[in-house]
Amino acid sequence: MFPYVAAGCVLAHPAPRAAGSPPENLSARAVEFASQSGSTIHAWLMPGREGAGAVLLLHGMGGSRRSMLGRALFLHAAGYTILTPDFQAHGESPGRHITFGALESLDAQAALAYLRTQAPRERVGVIGVSMGGAASLLGARPLDADALVLESVYPTLHDAVADRLRVWLGPLGFLGDAMTPALIGVVGPQVGVDKDRMRPIDAIGHVSRPLLLIAGTKDQYTPLAEARALFAHARAPKELWEVSGAGHEDIHSFAKLEYERRVGGFLEAHLRRADQSENGGVSQR
Repeated sequence: MFPYVAAGCVLAHPAPRAAGSPPENLSARAVEFASQSGSTIHAWLMPGREGAGAVLLLHGMGGSRRSMLGRALFLHAAGYTILTPDFQAHGESPGRHITFGALESLDAQAALAYLRTQAPRERVGVIGVSMGGAASLLGARPLDADALVLESVYPTLHDAVADRLRVWLGPLGFLGDAMTPALIGVVGPQVGVDKDRMRPIDAIGHVSRPLLLIAGTKDQYTPLAEARALFAHARAPKELWEVSGAGHEDIHSFAKLEYERRVGGFLEAHLRRADQSENGGVSQR
């Protein structure tokens, strides 16, 4: 029993950290709002240009709003209003356990609602990384955004845990599949996670807005076959970008120029008002 509890504690342990100050050129201000997860969510809000759109940035497991600063910098420079929250049990947002997207899905819903109050006339996109992507899908319904970018998202909680055990156990990685049901069975009830509800692969079919799914070809935590299965369950319009050589890492940092071209172009196509050009002026079309 001890190995299961120990592994579960590693996965579910809170990840608190101070936010510090954001870069001055983001003109960010610290904000707080309540979530039905029971947490008070701490975030940075960065106002943008009217009509340019707004983007919600959702970090991965163990991360914080600082994890998303690279994306925030290039998107804010393009005129978007940006909100970067800390999920419950992450960063400066209180919480007892990380829940792999379960409670975090409530935080994502609260963050999207808050961003809409701050940018009420803007189309809103979401970029969700790993657990942040799962949280975008796992609520009562997927986030009702105008465009959705999901990076390195697990298809099921079983897959996510088994993949990590295979990596962590090294030569004994073949035991990962056998250990996973017991680990989830022991730890899941302790942190309030129902494994039958932790299935992004089922939820993604309910996304009706444009979707860009991003996966690293060398990702051991979310192997490419799993990302392709997730993509197969999504509805059109949808795009899949397989990032050659990328693992389960910050894909923006790994392939910065291509990321900004692809993701920036995707968001511009779906969030810009017709009278907004890429450089912030009036379109000449």
